Amino acid sequence: MTKIFIWVAITSGMMLCNVRIASAQEPPPINPFGSKTTQREDAVPGYLELSDGSIRPGQIYLTRDKRLIIADEQLQRQREIPLSAVKQINCTIKKQWMEKEWKFKETTKDEKMYTGRSYPVREYEHTITLHDGRTVSGGLSAIVYVQPADNNPAKSDASRSETKVEQYILNKRNKGEIGKDFQALVYVKSIKLGKEAFEEGKQKAAEYGKKIKKK
Repeated sequence: MTKIFIWVAITSGMMLCNVRIASAQEPPPINPFGSKTTQREDAVPGYLELSDGSIRPGQIYLTRDKRLIIADEQLQRQREIPLSAVKQINCTIKKQWMEKEWKFKETTKDEKMYTGRSYPVREYEHTITLHDGRTVSGGLSAIVYVQPADNNPAKSDASRSETKVEQYILNKRNKGEIGKDFQALVYVKSIKLGKEAFEEGKQKAAEYGKKIKKK
């Protein structure tokens, strides 16, 4: 099955907010061979807010049977948290810098030379707020899927099949493309979950859409 990838940030081995518009295969919220939309039973309504201001409301879930993995800085140990226990996730920038690009000289494998180009690098900290009010902060690792709000059973089969699931990779650190600045290094700023959050997300998405049209 063909997949279309939209990379917001690319890193070697470490990625934070790589936005991928994927086919409904992993995990499959839509059955392209059937006549009805398949709804993930573990999906939670809510929305994502990206650092560029865009809002993505919809049904949110993780890879099946996976949990959020966060390095709890207070307890100094790794914790696994189910998405159903989460009310909100906030991301803050710990530090960022422009990294120089180096390459080996053609005449030797031991000596490197600066290419004159650079790329942005960031480190992040995530804070997970649970439904009971407790918070956990540290480095987070997770793949989050969003089934957009406009993908609903009221649409025709043809319309539903055109709606793709969005994938966002959360991690502690990522880097951007060579020659780009920090603004181009888009990341997931926050995730809010619950029915009220979902309605809030739809309203914010509509307001953001109006701002974009005015520009």
